[in-house]
Amino acid sequence: MAMKYAFWPGCVSKGAAPELYIATNRVARELGIELVELDQAACTGAGVIQEQNPELGDALNARTFAMAQQLGLPLMNICSTCQGIESMVQDKLAKNPEYLAKVNEILAEEGLHYEPGLEVKNFLWILVEDLGLDNLKKAVKRPLSGARIGPFYGCYILRPSQLLGKEEHPDRDHYLEMVIEAVGATAVDYEGAKKCCGFPILTINRENSLKQTGNHVHEAQDLGADALVSPCPLCHLNLDAQQPAAKAVTHYDIDLPIIHLPQMIGLALGIDPKEMRMDHHVVSTKRLLDKLAQPVPA
Repeated sequence: MAMKYAFWPGCVSKGAAPELYIATNRVARELGIELVELDQAACTGAGVIQEQNPELGDALNARTFAMAQQLGLPLMNICSTCQGIESMVQDKLAKNPEYLAKVNEILAEEGLHYEPGLEVKNFLWILVEDLGLDNLKKAVKRPLSGARIGPFYGCYILRPSQLLGKEEHPDRDHYLEMVIEAVGATAVDYEGAKKCCGFPILTINRENSLKQTGNHVHEAQDLGADALVSPCPLCHLNLDAQQPAAKAVTHYDIDLPIIHLPQMIGLALGIDPKEMRMDHHVVSTKRLLDKLAQPVPA
């Protein structure tokens, strides 16, 4: 089964969380997924550019879409926030032909043109819908048996649901749990799994942001989670990099590894954790890795 995608890695995986980029490429090769990286594509804007200059933000995304269409490939991202922004821009351009024409005038300067209809999918969706859970299970070499992993979705891959393919794929808000189970781990059910991590308000209300982070981590840890896994690198930054600060604000005794979705898949495929830079996280992943190295009790 040939699977080939135009790959938009996003800003964070090329900056603050390079382990995500490394793990994605390594896991894709192992699963037979061919990625053609759009190394000239720009930031989606993460909603920030759109607040100041909507036309610029929309044109930047349409430019990325047009690059994928030139290759004749669907577009894959590895960031919940990117997925949400890209879905919103696609919807906006599809519903406003005159505005789309205006955006295409901007793109024409580079010889680009976007036509609505491009398939844009997060890596999580590709694992379930394109690769398939049965094929993922067959690829598992080291089941994550005994590990209890909490899902953390991030806002933009869930909301607004009408723009994120929920009618055609009603189970998309359960895919993380399904993938966790497919690689042999136990999914931890906790209330914060589908709430905001706090990242969007980190710079304007740091205390409340850290409280959100601390509360989610504490809840999952209290329910016996060995780690949280997320398809959103921005959530990862708040839950992992800001966890020590969240501990100081909430006074919760939290120490929970936060792993990227491709890293979890990579562990189940038997890839060396160091190859996926799992020793570069702020909160050490050693406890999780040590547990996975132990025999599962009968």
